[in-house]
Amino acid sequence: MLEERTEAGSLRAGHAGVDVRLYGWVQSRRDHGGVIFVDLRDRSGLAQVVFNPDMGAADFAGAEKLRSEYVVAVAGRVRIRPEGSENPKMATGAVEVVAAELTILNRAKTPPFYIEDGVATDESLRLKYRYLDLRRPEMQNTFRLRHRITQIMRRYLDEAGFWEIETPILGKSTPEGARDYLVPSRINEGSFYALPQSPQLFKQLLMVSGMEKYYQIARCFRDEDLRADRQPEFTQLDLEMSFADAEDVLRVAEEILARVLSGVTGKSFPAPLPRLTYREAFERYGTDKPDTRFGLELVDIADIARGCAFKVFADAVAKGGMVKGICAKGFADMPRRELDDLGAFAGRCGAKGLAYIVITPDELKSPLTKFFSAAEMQSLIKRLGGEAGDILFFCADRPEIVCRTLGELRLELARRRHLIPEDRLSCLWVTEFPLLEYDEEEKRFVAVHHPFTAPLDEDVPLLASDPAAVRSKAYDLVLNGTELGGGSIRVHDGAVQRRIFDLLGFTPEQAQENFDFLLEAFAYGAPPHGGLALGLDRLVMILAGRNSIRDVIAFPKTQSANCLMTQAPGAVTDAQLRDLHIRVLDRG
Repeated sequence: MLEERTEAGSLRAGHAGVDVRLYGWVQSRRDHGGVIFVDLRDRSGLAQVVFNPDMGAADFAGAEKLRSEYVVAVAGRVRIRPEGSENPKMATGAVEVVAAELTILNRAKTPPFYIEDGVATDESLRLKYRYLDLRRPEMQNTFRLRHRITQIMRRYLDEAGFWEIETPILGKSTPEGARDYLVPSRINEGSFYALPQSPQLFKQLLMVSGMEKYYQIARCFRDEDLRADRQPEFTQLDLEMSFADAEDVLRVAEEILARVLSGVTGKSFPAPLPRLTYREAFERYGTDKPDTRFGLELVDIADIARGCAFKVFADAVAKGGMVKGICAKGFADMPRRELDDLGAFAGRCGAKGLAYIVITPDELKSPLTKFFSAAEMQSLIKRLGGEAGDILFFCADRPEIVCRTLGELRLELARRRHLIPEDRLSCLWVTEFPLLEYDEEEKRFVAVHHPFTAPLDEDVPLLASDPAAVRSKAYDLVLNGTELGGGSIRVHDGAVQRRIFDLLGFTPEQAQENFDFLLEAFAYGAPPHGGLALGLDRLVMILAGRNSIRDVIAFPKTQSANCLMTQAPGAVTDAQLRDLHIRVLDRG
């Protein structure tokens, strides 16, 4: 059957006079007074098929019965459409197939929504009937794009000497990550596997094994709160290299992205990518994943605010806090109700308030004017680059609140005034992340990336004297304000790894219990190594112009981690639970 098949979307004027056999779904059927026209759809596109009464009574009678989504096989001859009946909106619009034979392979119920692009239906209905949703051309194009991207990645990595190696799905639950999905063991009573949050430890062990260059299109699982760019199960390009430093890893990642962008968009990739340190990113954009496609950068005014008459600013500086501002160019026409709305927005970000100065040609409109002298006010305006027609926004508080508030505010302002060029890709590296951060609730250090990230060589002595000041050999790749991926050079020295475990609050016994296999492996000669993971779902989402990774995953979950199509997760029988040595205490 398939050897004789012609793809519907491939037909062009050059096929005129050629006999073809098409297989696919009925997109639409039109009866024009004895002549029936059908748009036949397969994954390659649409082709118009003409059924005439002289084709044979049985076949024409079948054509009269056709309805949307019937599965059919059609044999016929391609011809140029009559003059005036061409359809320039269809790639195959210059030709049509005059049917000679029709076979109805399967009938279909009326679908719950139209199988067409731009369908206006609730996402939950689309997810319930995902197999129908995936028939829509825009969805098929998205998965064709995803396939192309993974093939480009594989070709590059093969040429670069990487080996594709699979790592286990059933592993051991270890601390210092997101919440694991646990799998009970039937054979080992009371014991559990954990689904991998990433292949992190296994890929490091592959480097100890001498594999030198590994990659995998890896499935990963994290039991965490979901959002538009996060799913309980997701896919990443995972790679690791031995005898490599950060520059080697970043170069490989940039070459992969260059191949992908060139292959799917035809655009060049401006390597090497710009870089910001973690500190610079927060100082300028208030986040470690900045969207640099527009301005509205944060500006520090602590020196001006120190000792000023406005108590909110002065107290923030005196307590070791931060005062920063944003200059919103051309926003001075913003109505007062919108200013009040932005103040409420800042409150939802954790700020106690949002100060502002509206600069008009004639005056400054601001509650701040009575607290600052004319000279101080001009210093503020000059520092932020303000001029007539602008609004200056300010936030004063603890550094994390100021950065979060103004970082979110700049995005909100850009969205409201359509300042983000949607057709532009802005990619950069963020480097020199802190190795550790102090968790006030748990009263201990936690790893910013993961416990196996190496500190910068010059900061190793600070592990003993000032752990919070230690920078790491970690790097994140940011595309259009989305964290596309990240990685690090890893610890390969057992003594340094034990020191980091100690700082994270592990006793020697706990470190041994959780990571004995890794520490033992290091004792047999671990090479310097590092790598990264790129989020395949997020990359496809951005390049396909989608707003959610649910649109680029074949069978995704909802934000409550449910599959509306299969009704997973679901209940299991008591017999199954007994086999797993599990008892559910409350099914309510």
